[in-house]
Amino acid sequence: MRFDDVTMWVELIDGRVLGVPLAWFPFLLHASPEQRADFELSYSGIHWDALNEDISTAGRAGGHDTPPKGGCLRPLRVACQCHK
Repeated sequence: MRFDDVTMWVELIDGRVLGVPLAWFPFLLHASPEQRADFELSYSGIHWDALNEDISTAGRAGGHDTPPKGGCLRPLRVACQCHK
């Protein structure tokens, strides 16, 4: 997983790369690059301890392309267990 100024990029096990706008996740949009890079991955999702935030692994990679309503987090499905 990597970040640029506006996107979180997740590489899936099948080789696809999923780009998710950071605007959908305000806690990541406003985090420093160091805070974004300090995450843990598991089958249940992605966790940022310093930010006290999580994104679950169900829902986003299956073609859902609408941002979350009201700024709420919507799940992100990572089709694999990615490595930092």
